[in-house]
Amino acid sequence: MSVRQSLLAILDQGPCYGYQLRTEFDRRTGSTWPLNVGQIYNTLERLERDGLVEKGDTDPQGHVYWRITDAGSAEARAWLDAPVSRAPGTRDELAIKLAVAATLPGADVGTALETQRNATLARLQGLRDDASAEPGTAEELARALVVDWQRSVAEAELRWLDRVEQRLAAAPGLTLGIAAERPRRGRPVRGAAPTA
Repeated sequence: MSVRQSLLAILDQGPCYGYQLRTEFDRRTGSTWPLNVGQIYNTLERLERDGLVEKGDTDPQGHVYWRITDAGSAEARAWLDAPVSRAPGTRDELAIKLAVAATLPGADVGTALETQRNATLARLQGLRDDASAEPGTAEELARALVVDWQRSVAEAELRWLDRVEQRLAAAPGLTLGIAAERPRRGRPVRGAAPTA
């Protein structure tokens, strides 16, 4: 989630003060990823340092309004126009957990799979309960989009868990003990004879 670019895109609509930006972010994401106000102000300071926003007027209540610069507007537009790049090799805790468990002699991978499946099903049910009918407001639309994405991720996870179960059933007993040969690292000891 790119808080930086999201704040720039919101500020491109007009000046806001910090807490107002937090509220605007929540409205636009269905309040599913609440931001800490401190995170907002830290991000604003970095954006100011980078020349993407600047401090504007202060209202009678002491709120300092931030406004976007031309460079900030360009970055917001570029972010909105570009595809989201998912970094290859991003670690996923569930994939790592099941891959490691599958290679451990004596590990009960079946229980780990069932526990995860139950948790994912419960999350999916909660998302179904949370889904409203057709959205009637912009906030409801934003929330529906996020909930639809979360539901799709949970459904994909269930399909993947089924595939893991199939792979494990097709390859029972493929485990790894600790390797007897120690891994080599660094340079050889001076004067030591090279090994084949």
